[in-house]
Amino acid sequence: MKTELPLPERTRKPAKQALEQIVRMKNLVRPWWQRQPVSKRWGLAAIVLVVFFGWRFLSSKSGHTKKARGPAAVPVAVAPAVRGDMPVYLDGLGSVTAYYTDTVHTRVDGQLMSVPVREGQFVHAGDLLAEIDPRPFQAVLDQAAGQLARDQAQLANARVDLERYKGLLAQDAIPKQQLDTQVATVGQLEGTVKADEATVEAAKLNVTYSHITSPINGRVGLRLVDPGNMVHATDANGLLVIAQLQPITVVFALPEDSIPRLMQKFHSGMTLAVEAYNRDKTQKLATGRLQTVDNQIDPNTGTLKLKAVFDNNENTLFPNQFVNARLLLETRQNQVIIPSVAIQRGSQGAFVYVVTTSTSAAMPTASLRPVTVGLIEGNNASIDSGVQAGDSVVIDGADKLQDGNPVVIPQADVNKSSSTAGSSPSTTGGNVVKTRHPK
Repeated sequence: MKTELPLPERTRKPAKQALEQIVRMKNLVRPWWQRQPVSKRWGLAAIVLVVFFGWRFLSSKSGHTKKARGPAAVPVAVAPAVRGDMPVYLDGLGSVTAYYTDTVHTRVDGQLMSVPVREGQFVHAGDLLAEIDPRPFQAVLDQAAGQLARDQAQLANARVDLERYKGLLAQDAIPKQQLDTQVATVGQLEGTVKADEATVEAAKLNVTYSHITSPINGRVGLRLVDPGNMVHATDANGLLVIAQLQPITVVFALPEDSIPRLMQKFHSGMTLAVEAYNRDKTQKLATGRLQTVDNQIDPNTGTLKLKAVFDNNENTLFPNQFVNARLLLETRQNQVIIPSVAIQRGSQGAFVYVVTTSTSAAMPTASLRPVTVGLIEGNNASIDSGVQAGDSVVIDGADKLQDGNPVVIPQADVNKSSSTAGSSPSTTGGNVVKTRHPK
């Protein structure tokens, strides 16, 4: 049996230090909670368990409370469904044209002496527009009148001789041939007098044509020729242009699909109203009536041209002005009308949300109702089925709703809905007066 000899003192001390270093390295690698005393570890575990179970208890309590409360109320704006008249319009793009447009030309050649009308002035038929130097034409008239007077005197003398020759022939004092010659002379002079009279009338016309008058009532445009210039009957541009603005017409086009309904109303003798609006349809310019329909459809556009006439007493329409024409085809009576923004569309078709109140529910609820839309005109829509007059429909906030959601209605909308629920929209000329509800 061998006996282990103790290490020398100088070897034992470094080994002890190395062992302590290894122990310290192991303690650094261990988690912090394993380096704590056992009693302290149990305290930390108890704290963790208390926090965990407290969180679970509070979560389950809040979940039960939320489940008991139900979905949150959605703020919405509503508008009432009312009964009223719904107009049916046919819309088309149109252009204003003058009722008459006349380019004033001279009918005689001469120097333009004066233009007594101002540019842009309204004139009546017969008003003097321009004057051409009348002196040459007056001289021709005087010459023709003198020629007529001379020939008339010769005719009178020839007729006296004819009566004398008749008496002499009865006494057998002259041959019959001389009487026949005098009869021919009288006829010749009668023809000459008629030609002179025609020459006088032609000269009078030239004098009249030297004073140019307005052929229609209308507004004078810009002057094309200034006084002092020589003008001719063959000039292409004329002196000025007159456009009749009262009344005035609008030519517009409608698609061929709407022609059968239109022609049925037109041939029945009904007066169809036409409204003219500005370019963006924000302002009505004038109201007129349909005058005539073109006799053929344009094959390039598939549209038919129509002409409407407007009194234009306020001069709101101007030639070549672009307008949006709206033809009132008919007015549907006693329709259920709602704002068109209330109509929603989905896979099941068109629907609206109707706000209802119940004694069993603490708050109003929104119910989804499928609807059949009859006609949409501007901001209004007529409903054939699904909504009754007096129902309150959602016009704002519908994107956040589901069937049966509770809703919150601002007090202003509640007052507006209650005040208008039993009334019908007033009409003026078949147009529904639309009321916008504040959101």
